[in-house]
Amino acid sequence: MHEELRAALAGLLDGLPPTQAAQAVDRLISNYRGRTPTDAPVLRDRADVAAYAAYRMPATFEAVRAALAAFAARVPDWSPATHLDIGGGTGAATWATAATWDGPRSTVLDWAQPALDLGRELAEGVLPDTRWQRRTIGEGLTVPPGTDLVTVSYVLGELRPEDRRAVVAAAATARAVVLIEPGTPDGYLRIREARTQLTAAGLRIVAPCPHSDTCPIVPGEDWCHFSARVSRSSLHRQVKGGSLPYEDEKFSYVAATTLDATPAPARVTRKPQLRKGQVLLDLCTTTDGLQRTTITKRHTPEYRQARNTSWGDPWPPNS
Repeated sequence: MHEELRAALAGLLDGLPPTQAAQAVDRLISNYRGRTPTDAPVLRDRADVAAYAAYRMPATFEAVRAALAAFAARVPDWSPATHLDIGGGTGAATWATAATWDGPRSTVLDWAQPALDLGRELAEGVLPDTRWQRRTIGEGLTVPPGTDLVTVSYVLGELRPEDRRAVVAAAATARAVVLIEPGTPDGYLRIREARTQLTAAGLRIVAPCPHSDTCPIVPGEDWCHFSARVSRSSLHRQVKGGSLPYEDEKFSYVAATTLDATPAPARVTRKPQLRKGQVLLDLCTTTDGLQRTTITKRHTPEYRQARNTSWGDPWPPNS
């Protein structure tokens, strides 16, 4: 799926003046970081959408796919038949959903018609069961009864507070909800607020948190976020002005459901620290909140497992 998306993005900026693409990217970065909540679409025209797709779709795809994989691991025998991507723009989260499960029928809602048009173009022949519909994202939005999965990725920061709450409330009527925001302190606070709203609506948190209780992180002192490795194509490097063949996308997320699902006993909340003969794991746990665990060579086979554990993984592995 990743290679198909890469192929679909190839040549997207052909004919677009480099300065115009750069200006669009600069403005989109400001909105992506959540600095300018608005009641109007962020993607205004074909140039905006082309720049956005080249600049953001690979990273959004990898972040959403990582969040969906963490959720899917908690419901291994379940697969969504219907998926609604709220504010999905050009459809990166729909690509990620198709990469996680076989056969979901997706609908992408967005208020920017140019984004929907380009998303449909990119997905042609690859995501045939996808519908692209123009909707206002905010108060008045509803989710069709019986919807299995709702994704809302990199959208909440673009909304006014009242619209943000309305979108989360609508999403909470589905069987499963996965929300993703940038891995910044502000992005985490939006996820934290949405998490509270989801639990108040009766949903169970299953990832990344090992529980549905209050988040143990003290706002202002730290924030919960994770990282996804993104391979950069030549187009991606050109648009972003980078030289490395990869980048690490930082993101915050929450996955909640009404399904019968059990979260992991603990989750690794920072990159594990490898020391001589030991591995230091920062964990969010079910009963003891945040804690650091040191696994030494004496703890074989736990030591070998710890050395192969990544940021964001459940602990113990395969739990």
